[in-house]
Amino acid sequence: MVFSNILLIDDDDDDQEIFLMALQQISSTITYNYYNSAREALAQLAVSKQLPEVIFLDLNMPLMSGQEFLFHIKQNQVLAPIPVIIFSTASDDATKVLTKDLGAYDFITKPSDFNELINLLRPLIR
Repeated sequence: MVFSNILLIDDDDDDQEIFLMALQQISSTITYNYYNSAREALAQLAVSKQLPEVIFLDLNMPLMSGQEFLFHIKQNQVLAPIPVIIFSTASDDATKVLTKDLGAYDFITKPSDFNELINLLRPLIR
């Protein structure tokens, strides 16, 4: 699948900025939105008239973790079809299996190199 309407849920401002810069390097026609909190994102998605084509989701966030968000979104008939790609510093196999079991579409470990991020995102973005 290739996406052009993207939502990032990540509480780290630096990671949000780097993610946006990478998207801009890939395509100038991407629609991009972000939330600092999974709880806020879930509330906004529940009432949104225009849903994202894909959600990139960090796991380690306060108030509501990425795993909790994933569980809740997959229980909602309207939101469940949206692919959720885990985008986290976590890289252990147990976390990958858990998120797949919860319904994650894919799992990307946040790279430390900007060009590597672009290379990871490029096949997913149009």
